[in-house]
Amino acid sequence: MAGHVQDRWYRNEIGPDGKARKVKTERYGSGQRYRARYVGPDGTEKSKSFPDRQKRLADQWLAHIEADMARGQYIDPRAARITFQQYAERWVATQGADPNTQASTESQLRLHAFPYLGSRPLGSFQPAHIRDWVRQLQENGIRGSYARTIYSNVRAALSAAVDDGHLPRNPCAARSVRPPTVDNKRVVPWTPERVFAVRAAMPERYQAMVDLGGGCGLRQGEILGVAVDAIDFESDTLHVVQQLKLSRSKAVFAPPKGGKLRDVPLPGPVADALRAHMKRFPPVEITLPWKVADGPPVTKRLIFTGPRGGHVWRTSLNEEAWKRALASAGVIPERKPGEPYTESRENGMHALRHFYASVLLDAGENIKALAEYLGHSDPGLTLRVYAHLMPSSQERTRKAVAAVFEGAYAPVR
Repeated sequence: MAGHVQDRWYRNEIGPDGKARKVKTERYGSGQRYRARYVGPDGTEKSKSFPDRQKRLADQWLAHIEADMARGQYIDPRAARITFQQYAERWVATQGADPNTQASTESQLRLHAFPYLGSRPLGSFQPAHIRDWVRQLQENGIRGSYARTIYSNVRAALSAAVDDGHLPRNPCAARSVRPPTVDNKRVVPWTPERVFAVRAAMPERYQAMVDLGGGCGLRQGEILGVAVDAIDFESDTLHVVQQLKLSRSKAVFAPPKGGKLRDVPLPGPVADALRAHMKRFPPVEITLPWKVADGPPVTKRLIFTGPRGGHVWRTSLNEEAWKRALASAGVIPERKPGEPYTESRENGMHALRHFYASVLLDAGENIKALAEYLGHSDPGLTLRVYAHLMPSSQERTRKAVAAVFEGAYAPVR
């Protein structure tokens, strides 16, 4: 149905002479003079008012609305008035993701997106608003992969808003918008000497953690969550089926990252280290919620426990054992009295996974198998992270071709 512009200050009447004439209405001189009216795709009438001497603007606005409807790009003005915060809060609640991931997304948006973008109506978003926000993140010291994750959440929320008819296009998709930069630092694996030096400097009850990290490629949470029934000494296999993590600051058992259950070869020396550890520190039954803080209780006989018999808290392990071992091994400086240890993210327990990957690649293991052992869902990710550690094929090529050509030609005299 075509729209029209109503003049609320005048109405048309037929005079005694039979001719139409304009007559002032009771609203003459007060309020907005023109009202552009149309019927939307949902069958309801919608309108927008304009002041005196702005009929041309009202006509242009109505023409724009009708053109958008013809192109299938119409946005209901009421939907466009919803703010980003109002929409994003509902969007997060409908994602159905891991509760811990959902809590993390909520926190990131609340701290770093809503203060700058939250009150803006969805229909008013322009690429400039996203560019200014990304710059503000950098000025506030939010950089690298964390900033990229926040940006990705905002972009995903705006994409959903486009799908739901709140704005015509995602401003993050504009070519002028650049996501926060991430420095792709090449992984520099530890040497065996460093691995064993750090192991020797760890408290005895935690030394076998280094064996599992460097010998099986487990993540820290997976190491902390290893239970007795996950170790198959007969088949020399480690079943990675759970991790110990935090859900809203409470310890829980949960599936490995990405829900990727896997079996990892258990090398003989690592198996021996685990046997010795369990003999010296017998496993303890620990009961924790499953996946979320209020999840059903699950009881596991954990291999690694704290000095008082409970589960190991990651923060305490990192500060009181791991960083102290790093300092003793000369990886980071000794801390000064009254001060914390120097931050060194590249030398966290994840460095043991990098060491494991480098050992396997150096031995000729293929990327697909390595991805499976590391629990990566995409071997492409494994390749991007560790491609530079793969042995060069040049020498193998020279030897292979030389072996075929040897003796094929008579020696030149």
